[in-house]
Amino acid sequence: MMPVQPIVNSVIISLKVSKALADETRLRIFQSIATTYHINCSAIAATRGMTPATVSHHLRILSEAGLIACQREGQFVYCEALFKTIADYTRALMKIAHLRKAKRRTSFTVRIAEEIRSIKP
Repeated sequence: MMPVQPIVNSVIISLKVSKALADETRLRIFQSIATTYHINCSAIAATRGMTPATVSHHLRILSEAGLIACQREGQFVYCEALFKTIADYTRALMKIAHLRKAKRRTSFTVRIAEEIRSIKP
């Protein structure tokens, strides 16, 4: 049996990242950041056709989810993707899928065992 704490952490990571990427605008902003090494808020606003305030709002949510890191350099804020979070997110989803698969397998096994017991020799 798996320990409870890693499962809870997996679910929390999954929820935060899933909520952050569920919005199409944020997903597109994240794609812009992930495909470049170092991009600033103004460049994102220009390429996505948004106001800097809107981009800043979405960057805050992506940052709180741990998907990006933002760093101020002079008057500009530069962002980069944190690929470790994506790796953790992928592992968390795999754990959730594995648990569901194991649960289904157990249910199936229990049903088969009950059916076998009900057969009289």
